[in-house]
Amino acid sequence: MMRIGLGGGCHWCTEGVVQALRGVTQVDQGFLRSDPPSNAWSEGVIAAFDPAVLPLDTLIEVHLRTHSGGGTYSPNGRYRSAVYVGEPGQRDIATAVIARVAAERGEAARTLILPFRDFTSSEERHRDYYLTDPNRPFCRRYIDPKLDFLRAQFAEIVRPR
Repeated sequence: MMRIGLGGGCHWCTEGVVQALRGVTQVDQGFLRSDPPSNAWSEGVIAAFDPAVLPLDTLIEVHLRTHSGGGTYSPNGRYRSAVYVGEPGQRDIATAVIARVAAERGEAARTLILPFRDFTSSEERHRDYYLTDPNRPFCRRYIDPKLDFLRAQFAEIVRPR
């Protein structure tokens, strides 16, 4: 098993996307931080996954393609497009994938690669947000389109409904 942190806007969306992937064994939703100047708490998830089933480069690519990592919108610094690394080799893989996806899009790479330093869980009522009630208006409007994209573009790694 491998673990990695992913930040990309709303943690409900990131959690819902990552939970839909084969090979993912656990997703902890909450707030992550790194070293200064990126030490403010930011929404994200910690994903535990089997890299033999879901390669790290594929997980990072899915993450980049399912949130707006090219933007700079971040109310109160709460949203940060980032990959939080903590295991050997993760930084090199993240660097390569972020550069490739940015080049394909013809934009500057803005997703940060940060050392993972700390995590705190969301309140219980916010965890498993999509799984507990996928019919919520927020889920229908924001998470369902991301899951539809996954099913169309990454069908081989998406769990059956």
